[in-house]
Amino acid sequence: MTNSTGTTNGKARSALVIGGGVAGPVTAMALHQAGIEATVFEAYDGPADEVGGGMGLAPNGFQAFDAIGVGDAIRAVSTEMNGIVLQSWNGKKLAEFGTLPGIDPTRFVIRAELFRTLREAAEERGVTTVYGKRIVDASEDADGVTAHFEDGTTAKADVLIGADGLRSTVRRLIDPAASAPQFAGTAGFGAMVADAGVAPTDGKMHMTFGKRCFFAWQVLADGTGIWFINLPVPQPLSVNEQRERGGAYWLGHLAELCDGDATPAGPLLAATDPKTMLFAGSTENMPRSVRWSRGRMVLTGDAAHAPSSSSGQGASLAAESAVELARCLRDLPLPEALTRYEDLRRPRVERIIKETARTNARKAAGPVARVVRDALLPTMFKLMKPEKNAWQFQYPIDFHAPVA
Repeated sequence: MTNSTGTTNGKARSALVIGGGVAGPVTAMALHQAGIEATVFEAYDGPADEVGGGMGLAPNGFQAFDAIGVGDAIRAVSTEMNGIVLQSWNGKKLAEFGTLPGIDPTRFVIRAELFRTLREAAEERGVTTVYGKRIVDASEDADGVTAHFEDGTTAKADVLIGADGLRSTVRRLIDPAASAPQFAGTAGFGAMVADAGVAPTDGKMHMTFGKRCFFAWQVLADGTGIWFINLPVPQPLSVNEQRERGGAYWLGHLAELCDGDATPAGPLLAATDPKTMLFAGSTENMPRSVRWSRGRMVLTGDAAHAPSSSSGQGASLAAESAVELARCLRDLPLPEALTRYEDLRRPRVERIIKETARTNARKAAGPVARVVRDALLPTMFKLMKPEKNAWQFQYPIDFHAPVA
């Protein structure tokens, strides 16, 4: 399998995009819009429509989605979060944040719905996704880069883009000594329920620092409920390990852990069909020392920069990076395009990762730390000025502007 190769003035005309989650199709669509032929290669044998839980999509992410014309399609399958209410295990309000003036609200989406929407949008634009292609190696020559897949097939293009997530194989190919993702201390669970049996929350997501886990929920006007839990665990817990125990086990176990906290966890978990349980695995961060590119290979999305799920920024930062990478490849020759892309993106993503590391520590707090946290957080939040965090949510991208 071969894409057309051969650069024009040193600029890439074709790309192999490894990974079909969020970053992969967004990158391919951005490249397509930039006039660069892109094919997505996915390790799964088919669309991963049942993988993962739910996620927040920040307004800066929608600015990136809008830059390539898919923002409205994603809005149609997501739910507005017009505010966040933080509370302690006994129901005491610690803080409440509304949407900042002039900034659109964050939205919540089930990961499978986002996958499906992006896949369909990519197909409509003529982007090809090839399934059952697990990359194992890559080789370069003067004419391009060749991906070698587990099934013995190959594909060649001008540039190879690793959008293959936290456990990226492309990252290892770029830097065999690359550090592994860092365990952030919790594992994620969630679900949507058709009839929550709980009062609507007026467009606000409620988040509780419970005695034994972090519980969040939102109930829409029609009674649909969304909930997720971050459970402190002593060692990483994979999605497969979660699934092996099954939804029924986890619903019972999580209900016990939430018992005694002033939340509607009991009725929401009871209303959840075990078969619809969503598992997100362990929360992890990528170390800042990751090398992003080498030769004709480059990383994007979680493969390069993965803030924990606590940030609500993972998919949004991936979308930003995908669009910026496409712009750089459109306007600059290799390898200058990859260097400029990293210069544009690394300072921003590392700052956000640093900010959210504190949130993970609060969620995984022990008994003594929990008391201190709940005592100090109200004062801390009163002193905070939410507008100081506006920089995270404002990242407009003019796709057509030339990259300097």
